Amino acid sequence: MSTVIYATPVFSNKVRYNRKEEEDGGKREEREVVIYESADDIRDDHTDFQSPESEEGPQVQDPPPVQRKSFRAAALCLGVLCLLMMVGLIILSVRHVLFNVDLQTRYNNLNDNYNNLNKNFTDLQKTVAGKFCPEGWKKFRCSCYFKSTENKTWSESRTDCENRESDLVMINSKEEQDFVSQMSMNRESWIGLTVTTHGSNIRYSWSWAWVDGSPLTETFWAAGQREAPLNSFSRVALGQSGKWKTQVYYSGNFWICEKKVTCSC
Repeated sequence: MSTVIYATPVFSNKVRYNRKEEEDGGKREEREVVIYESADDIRDDHTDFQSPESEEGPQVQDPPPVQRKSFRAAALCLGVLCLLMMVGLIILSVRHVLFNVDLQTRYNNLNDNYNNLNKNFTDLQKTVAGKFCPEGWKKFRCSCYFKSTENKTWSESRTDCENRESDLVMINSKEEQDFVSQMSMNRESWIGLTVTTHGSNIRYSWSWAWVDGSPLTETFWAAGQREAPLNSFSRVALGQSGKWKTQVYYSGNFWICEKKVTCSC
């Protein structure tokens, strides 16, 4: 009996008790009372203190007016920033287009200047080249002369001269005759004297003419040579003595080319 009386009480246990009310005619009421050891236990047991609103679910509250104004200010700042970025992009695009147009204009001007300089250089190069003889040629007054080192027919010899931008030599003075005679060096060499045909189908006649169509002004025939051509196959070459002699065009001889140059004669 004493053990039960002096046992340590447990205050956190729930106690149920019955109370009989006499006034209502013998009705019995049962209630459950919770006894806590401390205030902390009361806070831990939050189930008994929930408000009716918490049972229905969490309630969403509107933010205070100050917070709404902050949101509006931030949105306005972002809008202004986006607008400024768009304006900046437009300005950069316009400047890029203008820069490309200016760059293209400068390129076109430089290209035109380059073409003009290149043309002037080419003209100057031609002018300088026209005053001097190519390598392997000899200059006399206003012409350059080339002596071959092989034998060819008259037609082949003229083709070679044309490939060198020249033609077979045309002798128009005694000084030029003496110069080319020395170049011939005691060898027979073709010159640019050819035959011009005259007449009809019944009767022909022939005369001498230079390859450029100009007539003879002076002649330097060797002794005993016929001055008139025998036929259309006739051509003229420098003999070993340097004088002119008639030969058929398919004979093989050396040849002398002549190229005009710009100079003060």
